Amino acid sequence: MIEAGPLILRPWKLSDAEALVRHANNRKIWLNLRDRFPHPYTQADARAWCALHAADTNSPHNFAIEFQGEAIGAIGLEFFTDVHRKTAEIGYWLGEPMWGRGFATAAVKAVSEYAFAAFDLCRLQATVFQWNPASARVLEKAGYTMEGRLRSYIFKDNLVCDALMYARVRQ
Repeated sequence: MIEAGPLILRPWKLSDAEALVRHANNRKIWLNLRDRFPHPYTQADARAWCALHAADTNSPHNFAIEFQGEAIGAIGLEFFTDVHRKTAEIGYWLGEPMWGRGFATAAVKAVSEYAFAAFDLCRLQATVFQWNPASARVLEKAGYTMEGRLRSYIFKDNLVCDALMYARVRQ
């Protein structure tokens, strides 16, 4: 469990499924995530996600973002391999009613600190779809630096777009 201001970042519980569907089943969220994030987001999707990650207790790296006792989003790390094994990608989303309250920034800061303390990492990175300046601002406020624009890097919703690469390195 990680405290992040008014938020608790914690392992998923099977009982989070209902809240997960309520917040995740939103096209605006899906538009800014990889296609492996389903839309529509169903009860079966939520139960499968919660069951998979509720068992992740040794070195947790996928967390529910909890506010006032309810899972309102997710944040996690995806570890790279081979010559990139000292790098992880950070990803996150929040339910739309929680946007604009500083919650994403608080969660990204907290998980970034946790990642550098708990894992043998030199670098955390994230790519942001060009049409999502709010997510870019979250990363900037959490200490990430934009390293470049990946041209025509993303194909989402029948559109090709650029991605912005952000990174934070161990100090």
